[in-house]
Amino acid sequence: MATSILVADISPGGSRSSPRPSPAFYRAVYAEIEEVGWERLVRAEDDLSSVTFRILDKKGQAHILEISLPRDYPESSPTIAADIPCTCEVVWSKNSRLSNVVRQFNEHLQNLQEFWSTIDCIDTTLRIVNPEESSLTASCRQIELGNDCYLLLHICPLRPNYLPECRFFGPDAAIDSMRTNCKKNAKKWSSDKPFHENLATLLERQLPGPPVLHKDEDQIDCGICYARYLPVDDELGADSGSAPDYTCDNPSCRKAFHSICLRDWLHSITITRQSFGVLFGDCPYCSEPVAVKVNN
Repeated sequence: MATSILVADISPGGSRSSPRPSPAFYRAVYAEIEEVGWERLVRAEDDLSSVTFRILDKKGQAHILEISLPRDYPESSPTIAADIPCTCEVVWSKNSRLSNVVRQFNEHLQNLQEFWSTIDCIDTTLRIVNPEESSLTASCRQIELGNDCYLLLHICPLRPNYLPECRFFGPDAAIDSMRTNCKKNAKKWSSDKPFHENLATLLERQLPGPPVLHKDEDQIDCGICYARYLPVDDELGADSGSAPDYTCDNPSCRKAFHSICLRDWLHSITITRQSFGVLFGDCPYCSEPVAVKVNN
């Protein structure tokens, strides 16, 4: 009687690893990546157990979407992870493809736009504690209220205009008064009013705004040439004398670059990809995806 033998890889240490996917699996997944767009692909595991795409929402904000593929894909649904405050559940059928996952993710990004608008309102109108550590993936913000009092806000990503969860920190006498006002004025919260106005009404106090920057304090040097401005030179054309105009999308990095410096740096890296006049590569500081036009 014939017996079947499962061929598996043996690691140098002698341990048995999972069998490699079939050539048909590779062909099928590559075809689905083609549908999504190779220019969106950031990375793919050698065994295609996961593929990662860079997805732009309707406002041009970049998001990293990692799709993990089970061994019996596409019979079983893939799972996703992304740099967003809450992920969506993938709706999957035997006829679904990676493009369906990306489409659902894009729809979820659209549902989160109001949340990010609210977060932006908070960041630009209130005094945030450690603003450099804030990101669009976090659904909480800690703000200064004055007199050594602080408020930790938890905003619901899918209902950002509703009354948030509030936790107060500071001297008991001061925060007891704020808690009382918060309970008393909860019904005054209106989803039609800006967040900072609602919060001021809720607490019955004027809230500190962001710190005022001194002249040129918000100017940042380029992370590649280490200069704030490019030289004034006719050969640079429109870039002559310009300030950094590209910022890494990674919230924990946010390094700024002159586009021309980043373009030259990407040209010098062998793993850089070019598609439709755009260079795709990794940030020199955090290795997250960056993209810049070949010619401005």
